[in-house]
Amino acid sequence: MKSDHPKVNEITRRLFVERMARSAFGLSLLPFVPGQTLNAAETARPAANATLPGFGKAKAVIMLQLSGGLSQIDSFDPKTGASKGPGSAVSTKGGFQVSSFLPLTAKVADKITVIRSMTAKVGVHDQARYLMRTGFEKRGTIVHPTLGAWAHKFLGPSHETLPSSVCINRPANNGSGFLPATMSPLPIMDPDEGLKHAISQADSSVMQKRLAMLRDIDGKFTESVNDPSVIAYNDFYESTLRLMKGKDLQCFDLNSEPAELREKYGKNRFGQGCLLARRLVEGGVRYVEVESGGWDMHKDIEGGMEERGGEFDTAFAALISDLDARGLLESTMVVVATEFGRKPSFDGSGRGHHPLVFSSVIAGGGAKGGFVYGASNAEGGKVKEDPVSVGDLHATVAHACGMPIGKSIVSSSGRPFTVGNKGKPVTAVFA
Repeated sequence: MKSDHPKVNEITRRLFVERMARSAFGLSLLPFVPGQTLNAAETARPAANATLPGFGKAKAVIMLQLSGGLSQIDSFDPKTGASKGPGSAVSTKGGFQVSSFLPLTAKVADKITVIRSMTAKVGVHDQARYLMRTGFEKRGTIVHPTLGAWAHKFLGPSHETLPSSVCINRPANNGSGFLPATMSPLPIMDPDEGLKHAISQADSSVMQKRLAMLRDIDGKFTESVNDPSVIAYNDFYESTLRLMKGKDLQCFDLNSEPAELREKYGKNRFGQGCLLARRLVEGGVRYVEVESGGWDMHKDIEGGMEERGGEFDTAFAALISDLDARGLLESTMVVVATEFGRKPSFDGSGRGHHPLVFSSVIAGGGAKGGFVYGASNAEGGKVKEDPVSVGDLHATVAHACGMPIGKSIVSSSGRPFTVGNKGKPVTAVFA
């Protein structure tokens, strides 16, 4: 029997809840409470890939998204000849070469794996960004989950009060996809500001009364609809109140960090975002995405790599060193991802879009250090050996987190989907 209630648009519903929370409690937090998870029998069942190297080594993931398209030749896959750009190749502590634009990264290269054989078919920004965030090509009929939402679905919430997933320097953009909205990442638009409106203007007793009134008002509607996604929003309010009253809220405050360490990461949004990511995973957040824009270097690659590349180099090296010093690198996987690569042809200024081959980096979470996987050809325009798709990269990260990558989840449209879109984990990158 069909429900008499029309299907509520997920984004509209979420906006309504956010505004209700802002009005009633002084909050501007997206839902992040425990959502639907697999039942006990399913979660207890061993994953088919559980015996492969690296499975379950990563307890947290920091995904560094370089939006615009990092030039592989001017970063992690330097070339000579006509393809050579304004930088030069320098030796690293890991025994391979990177561009001279990344001198600090060269010093921590013994702790990273470079994948030089990433390949895709999408060379348009919006679609390529979506592909890298979700592992799926963009479709008008469905929105796919990010890795953070997949992890929440398969592994459950990562903390009692903190969100399981956070995105920094970007909005959430329905990151839960077709999974419950409660699995969407919590957005932090400015790492220096942390959680805005996290302190209520009303005291705890008043907030509890407002929550009781809200439950009374929507109780009958919730009973009649019996929609898990709708019911979860009530839990969201209570979970938010617990976060506001607990000490875990301090994870979002960068002022607790020494000034010297903040300088080491770089006093810019990406650098401070990386520092905030370290604080969050240290506190119990499982998946943190940090975005860096400005990588669409059609012109002036030299200036772009000196500025954006310099910010990345400083923050990335600081993050790897900081995690390692705190004993967190072994259990935290850091991933450097980008929309696509840049063309090998260099006109003396910039390079165009090029998805056929590009580079990604993974570090920690069971990955090898001082290792290069795959290769591009001499010009840096095609994959020479061991191609890795975006779905393969997602499957590799999911495998490291202990997710059952072969397990299908059926969307509301009735279609089954797997994390990484049936990609295969690149187990050769694990120690």
